[in-house]
This record gives sequence, C-alpha cells and structure tokens, in this order.
Amino acid sequence: MPRILSGIKPTGRLHIGNYFAMMRPAIQWQEKGEALYFIADYHALTTLREPAKLREYSDLVALDFLACGLDPAKAVLFRQSDVPQVTELAWFLSTVTPMGLLERSHAYKDYLARGIAPSHGLFAYPVLMAADILMYDSDIVPVGRDQKQHIEITRDLAIKMNETFGEIFKLPEPSILPEVETIPGVDGQKMSKSYGNTVELFLDEKTLKKRIMGIVTDSTPVESPKDPRLSSIVDLYRLFASAGEVARMEGEFKAGGVGYGEFKQRLFAAMWEYFEPMRKRRAETTPAYVEDVLRAGARRANQLANETMARVRQAVGLRPAI
Repeated sequence: MPRILSGIKPTGRLHIGNYFAMMRPAIQWQEKGEALYFIADYHALTTLREPAKLREYSDLVALDFLACGLDPAKAVLFRQSDVPQVTELAWFLSTVTPMGLLERSHAYKDYLARGIAPSHGLFAYPVLMAADILMYDSDIVPVGRDQKQHIEITRDLAIKMNETFGEIFKLPEPSILPEVETIPGVDGQKMSKSYGNTVELFLDEKTLKKRIMGIVTDSTPVESPKDPRLSSIVDLYRLFASAGEVARMEGEFKAGGVGYGEFKQRLFAAMWEYFEPMRKRRAETTPAYVEDVLRAGARRANQLANETMARVRQAVGLRPAI
C-alpha cells in the first residue's frame, strides 16, 4: 500500500480554491493508500506573524478538512509542528544542499521578480518541504504542476544524502493532480488570500449571498447578449452545477434577456446546496474531537519520524537522541 503525503498552509480561512485544488483530491487519495496530511504551520511562519491567528487558522484547517470528508480511520491528520524532528532533518538536508539549487527555485525567483527580499525561511523553504516528504518515507506526493519542482528538489537532496551517507531515503514520486481551471475570485482575478478576493468555504448564508452578489461584472444591459467565456460567474457555477445547468446558463448569456443578478442568485443557490452536507458535519464536530484527531495523528507521525531519524542519525555519525 503506497504512503501518500500532502500538506496545506494555515495562512487564512480556507476558500473554494483550496477545496478544489487540494482538499477534494486529498480526500479522494485517502482511499488509495496510507494517507498522511499535515497542517504546515512551520511553513506558515514565513509569512504569518500573528500567533493567535496561526493557532486559529491551524484549528480551522483541521475542522474544515474533517467537515469536507477526511476520515481519521483512513488518513492521518496532524500539525507539522507536532513533529519537531522535521526541523532536525531539514538541517541534515541543508548540509548537502547546493546554494544554486535553491537559487533556481521558482518560488525564490518569483520573490525576487516581485521585489521582495526573501528571508532565510523563504529561501530554504524547499529544504523544509523535502524534510516533510522524506521524513515519512513517502511514496507519492500529489501536487499541482507548478509544485513539481519541489518534488524534484526533494529527490535531488535524497540522492545526495544517499550518495554521501549510504542508502537512507527512498525517492518519492510526484502525482500530478488533474488541472483545475483557474478559479476566479469575486474581482475576476485568480482567487487568492493575498488578493482578498476569496469565497471562504463555510460562510453563513447571508454573508455568502452578499459575497456572491458582489462579484464584479461589466455594464452590459440585461437585454443584450453576453459572452459566457468571459464571465467568472459561469466559471464558478461550473464547479457546483450539473452540465445541463451550466449549458442552460451559457445559452442564456448568449441570448440576452437575463441579468447578472439572476445568474448570481443561481450561483449562490448551487454553492449553498453543494456544501450543505459539509456544513452539517462541521456544525456537529466539536473542538475536543478535532484535538483528539490531531493528537492521534501526531502519535502516528512521530512514530514514523522517530524511525526515520534513528536511521539518519546513525548514518551521519550521530548517537541516538537521548
């Protein structure tokens, strides 16, 4: 049975982009092997500097994942920081990491292009990510195509450690997730917490409706035809409605006679219905249960981490940890 690993950063409330790009695929993967999913709070520290918010968002990630269908009987869910051995492994990996490898990282080059002076944490982000993956002898790492480089870096570092100290690590394989069309935010740009244009997963009915009705549209009159290919309303509706319902909306866009307000109402109704079972499960999930799940996940993750670190410390010439 393959071991599957994935993580998500708790840098804000989860939105529908997070759900379709990462959470839904992760929940599907729990049926295919031993799935380990971590809340990447160490990684979040590179950008989130509010302790109360970090704790709040970490708890909400766990709650939302459980509400969306993660089954603790099939998947291990834990906080990254509950396995501090990962930072020790990151140090061992950093001793064989060429600077040039990190300088070629897409994320690092993107920060430079945007005029951002990255911290050491941001610069060394791929090393900690490699430690996350190698710590648990992961076989498969589901990632989007834009994250494939991180798996390549992980494999490079595993090979360098194996060549230097003997066979320590297995080489993980990426599983490229099916392309999810760019999910637009309420302003028409890509949905992103950094743009402030997200639609969070579990807004109350009134707030969600206000958010959807606030989607930016052009000034085309009700009676005039509209191009559905240029509409974020249609793009979002496609995520929640049937093919027939989407075809109907597209036809009405082209024909004219229906206004954006009516289309937004339909989008709201479809979204509200889609998440109804998850909202119910979320309302029934207690903080105590969430913490029990995370503690159980941490125990399993630490068991695996201790096995790995005993192997690594022996290989590099260190005595077992006291």
